[in-house]
Amino acid sequence: MRVAVIGLGKIGLLHASLLNVMPGVELVALCDKSRLIHRFSRKIFKDTKIVSDMKELSGLGLDAIYVTTPTPTHFSIVKTIFAERVARNIFVEKPLTSSYADSEEICNLATNQGINMVGYNRRFIVTFKKAKEIVDEGTLGEIFSFEAYAYSPDFLGVKVGSKTPPLGGVLQDLGCHAIDLALWFFGKFEVETAKVESIIGHSSEDSVYLKVKTSRGLEGEIRSSWCMERYRFHGIGLLIKGSEGIVMADEDRVELKLNNGRSFLWHKHDLGDNVPFLLAGADYFREDETFVKAVINGCSVEPNFHIALEVDRIIGQVKKQAQGNER
Repeated sequence: MRVAVIGLGKIGLLHASLLNVMPGVELVALCDKSRLIHRFSRKIFKDTKIVSDMKELSGLGLDAIYVTTPTPTHFSIVKTIFAERVARNIFVEKPLTSSYADSEEICNLATNQGINMVGYNRRFIVTFKKAKEIVDEGTLGEIFSFEAYAYSPDFLGVKVGSKTPPLGGVLQDLGCHAIDLALWFFGKFEVETAKVESIIGHSSEDSVYLKVKTSRGLEGEIRSSWCMERYRFHGIGLLIKGSEGIVMADEDRVELKLNNGRSFLWHKHDLGDNVPFLLAGADYFREDETFVKAVINGCSVEPNFHIALEVDRIIGQVKKQAQGNER
């Protein structure tokens, strides 16, 4: 399987490094506009072609391309890949694009193409997989409610206007993971109410609260902020309440408490959190391995473009409600 990576920031280099050691994969080319990154990358990926323009990827016989550039560029890059027939199979880092309309167009373009996937890597963390097994097996009985969160201290204490947050706000940058987990666990839902706060500046979305409801009437809450205390790094998790007990899961552990008094606790190392090559987190290797196997075997995979479109639809609902509240 011949692969290229477009965008050599932190996450692009991470994927490139994993692909470079994965059996059955040949990392053919890397693409980035920065000459400094070119010099750095040549020291690591000695046998890989490094280019500045994605047009130079045409004619390399690529089976798949990873798009790991900033979110606002995803739309035009993916459109070009399909239009120029650079590769049929595409992996895009989350979120799919900057808007629901653009993501919908990308989904339409992907029809009758190859395999596609979006980098919602929390689905590949063993603690969340364990929590989903518990829910799917009916251990909690009837599910009453859920809470999903995505927090970080990235902009905690930042003075107004002193630092520019990423485009798109906290929900698109971080909270999309919580939305995707909720969709994975409970299926489609609608936003009933949304509250957006601007802490760093008037135009930034720094803290978001959503109240949502699924088609089956299950109610949930989703919270996200990048101005949170008590967090050294990103913290993403779930709390699910059912008639027989509750389950709490984050990126390090999952805890089950049943109404009969029994309780269970699993950490990552209890759940076989091992991969052939560890870089950043084991979930990144599993994510890339899943995509590679899907391309080689020609089978569908999740989370794909259509699932990512649902995340962008929810984000669009929140933005619409927030704009309406400002009027």
